[in-house]
Amino acid sequence: MVQGSPRILVLGVGNVLLRDEGFGIRVIEKLQKWYDVPDAVTIVDGGVLGVHLMGVIAGADHLIVVDIIRNHGRPGQLYRLAGDAIVGRIRAKNSLHQIDFLEALTLCQALDKVPETVIVGAEPEDLETMAIGLTPTLEASVDPVIEMVLAELERLGSPAVKRTIAHVPGDTFTHYED
Repeated sequence: MVQGSPRILVLGVGNVLLRDEGFGIRVIEKLQKWYDVPDAVTIVDGGVLGVHLMGVIAGADHLIVVDIIRNHGRPGQLYRLAGDAIVGRIRAKNSLHQIDFLEALTLCQALDKVPETVIVGAEPEDLETMAIGLTPTLEASVDPVIEMVLAELERLGSPAVKRTIAHVPGDTFTHYED
């Protein structure tokens, strides 16, 4: 990381075993596969670690969280939450991993180490089915949410660059964009 650069954390959270609950992780996976980010940006698959992410969250100046957002809208509807809208989410938790994640943010407040936070995501369709894949509705929301993350990185002065060849860790095959 460049000395003095603001540290930016892009954090995907969710449970990939519960259909659309894994949305944040799927967005992060595709982002890591197709984009290069500046040294000041760290992309983390936070899964359902919740409060255990406090250390990595507290080390960031800016936090971009990718998750499902239940807001009583239509499935696939996109949201961007910042400021007081996030504070409202702490009072209206709507999934188990959110409870721990929002508590981690609250604990960071107690330590006076809260990064400027934005949460981007989509309204889920199915959070009950034990299945690894997203519903088609949420699958269609992955690329638009990636665009939202890219816009946040641009806003913070750390734009990502799209690769022409996918990066798949541990994969010996080359993947070309369709």
